[in-house]
Amino acid sequence: MATGTEEPTLTVDELAARAGVTVRTVRFYSTRGLLPPPVIGPRRVGHYGHEHLSRLALIEELQHQGMTLAAIERYLEQLPPDLSAHDLAIHRALVASWAPDSAEDATRAELERRAGRALTEQDIARLAAMGVLERAEPVDGRYRVDPGLLRLGVELLGVPIAHETILAARTVLLEHSRSAAQDLTRLFRDEVWGPYREREADPEHVAAMKSLSAHMQPMVLQALVTAFQRSLKQELRAAFTAE
Repeated sequence: MATGTEEPTLTVDELAARAGVTVRTVRFYSTRGLLPPPVIGPRRVGHYGHEHLSRLALIEELQHQGMTLAAIERYLEQLPPDLSAHDLAIHRALVASWAPDSAEDATRAELERRAGRALTEQDIARLAAMGVLERAEPVDGRYRVDPGLLRLGVELLGVPIAHETILAARTVLLEHSRSAAQDLTRLFRDEVWGPYREREADPEHVAAMKSLSAHMQPMVLQALVTAFQRSLKQELRAAFTAE
């Protein structure tokens, strides 16, 4: 397996063909700084290698998960500058195995069919506030729906909570879940990623990392849910007892 140490030998046309993108896309990513510059050879011809291929694959995976180019730009800036093609392949495997289900497009009729009930404009606004859906761009009567949250969101429509309260609760949850995710990522990077990077590369390396990540995901999620349930129960008991 290539580790990124081989001499770059691909022309921009060959790189684009191997990655399944257009030459124009490669050049566009390069101007945005998403791809490192090519190695300039004789006759000032740029040559690309496995690192560029792996970067293109990672960008494709991130786009598949719904990230914008600006978000991908920020994401790649946070990666260590010395990542090899092999490291990038591992990173792509982790992104793919930890990413949530992709959002799906749905018309209003399809949305109501999935929800199992008619939806008013107020219902749509409340679902949007909960992050369950958003209006597709351009606005044409279609929605981007998170299928994993739709059922829960519809159930919450019957709960007498003000729209502003839903927005405030979502902000609190996002802030604290992002903080937990950052801490867990640092732990994963230092205690799991680091030792694996120090090992000599082998053909089963990427598969092993993906398998490890897939096994960790349900354990981490269950631990977070359990800890949150216990903490919320304790806080509610204390609040209402004091009241």
